[in-house]
Amino acid sequence: MSPVDPYGGTGPHGWERPAPTPPWRDREPEPEAWTNGFSVSADRPAETRGGTQAGSGAVARDAGAAVRRRDASGYDRGGASRNSRPVRPGDAADGSGRFPSNGLHAPDGDPEYPTAQQEPVRDSPPGSEYPTAQLEPVRDDDDPAGQPPPRGRRRPGRRRATRAAARQRSSGKAGRNLPAAIGVGVALGLLIVVPLFLYPPAFLVVIAAALAVGCWEMTRAVGRAGVHPPLVPLVAGSVLTAGLAWFAGPDALTLGLVVTVLGALLWRLGDGLAGFRRDAVGATLIAVYVPFLGGFAALMAALDDGPQRVLVTLVAVVLSDTGGYAAGANFGRHPMAPTISPKKSWEGLAGSLGAAAFGSALLIWLLLDVAPWWGALFGVAVSAAAVLGDLAESMIKRDLGVKDMSTLLPGHGGLMDRLDSVLFALPTAYLLLAIVVPAAG
Repeated sequence: MSPVDPYGGTGPHGWERPAPTPPWRDREPEPEAWTNGFSVSADRPAETRGGTQAGSGAVARDAGAAVRRRDASGYDRGGASRNSRPVRPGDAADGSGRFPSNGLHAPDGDPEYPTAQQEPVRDSPPGSEYPTAQLEPVRDDDDPAGQPPPRGRRRPGRRRATRAAARQRSSGKAGRNLPAAIGVGVALGLLIVVPLFLYPPAFLVVIAAALAVGCWEMTRAVGRAGVHPPLVPLVAGSVLTAGLAWFAGPDALTLGLVVTVLGALLWRLGDGLAGFRRDAVGATLIAVYVPFLGGFAALMAALDDGPQRVLVTLVAVVLSDTGGYAAGANFGRHPMAPTISPKKSWEGLAGSLGAAAFGSALLIWLLLDVAPWWGALFGVAVSAAAVLGDLAESMIKRDLGVKDMSTLLPGHGGLMDRLDSVLFALPTAYLLLAIVVPAAG
């Protein structure tokens, strides 16, 4: 049975209809010109251009002729796409009846076609909806959602970040560098205790130097709020107040405060009246807070049993701070003054009072020969004053917008950050010891 004619003509079977002649003159394709994605070379034989060779008895088709027949006016486009042509029996070289869609692909196994043996390039692998799915995804190193790097490799800066995290972890729950704080605390303790018991006049120098540094830190801190009290008369008044208290007693301490305030006001008046009231209030506050309260240490140290009195006062303050820190860090749940000092809790206050009461009862009984209950009362009073002093300076620092008065002491901040509790505890201890020790004796 003869194959069906795809042209659908009425002529006899086996008769091949000639191609219609176009009204224009055909031109041969240029050498090396691309025809529908395939390069036609002029130096190749005509029978190898434009597709596979036909079987025995078939006529070889030229690529240009195929294109011309496709574009001819009499070509039926109804059921074919632009890149395809009708398929006739015997077109395929292997006789399978199948031919590429455009008829211009290179035949398999032909060495003269330069791309016949190459794998076709696809936008994406089969089954993928992304055009670049066969490529390795590029991730940003800083993207936390990205995959971690291979084991054995470290990202840039990872070592420094690890060390910084280790330093932060060693800071403790209070936000301080505990090793540095302990080291500085021990050094300050030796600086106080050694001259206090070996050569008391040297302890006066320590007191005067501490008060002078405290005035400098306070003047520097309030200067950030636009208050500028004179520094020179405050430092000189601190040294004068400590000396008067040491050599002349309580009345001289009050005299030293008056002289310091008057000297600061006169010094400031020499700079003009602009902002005088504000600076005068700042100078008075510093003179009362630092030289006057600190002068009670000189009053106690000048007595016959002065070193013991100063020691029990400082130990009570240290026990109060330590007990409050331990109890607050481990059991603190209820803030005591969240608007002033968020880290202080009622549990920490209980720890401060308990530690100071227990330690003071034992120490006063051993050093001053006072009944332990008097020592417990002394410890509770000193601890309460120390906590109030800490809250007072926290309120001042919050109003000024600073965390520490300075960075003079590593792990502690400034010297005033250590003297805040001591300054309020000194007059309390002086008055209680003046009453308790003679009454008990």
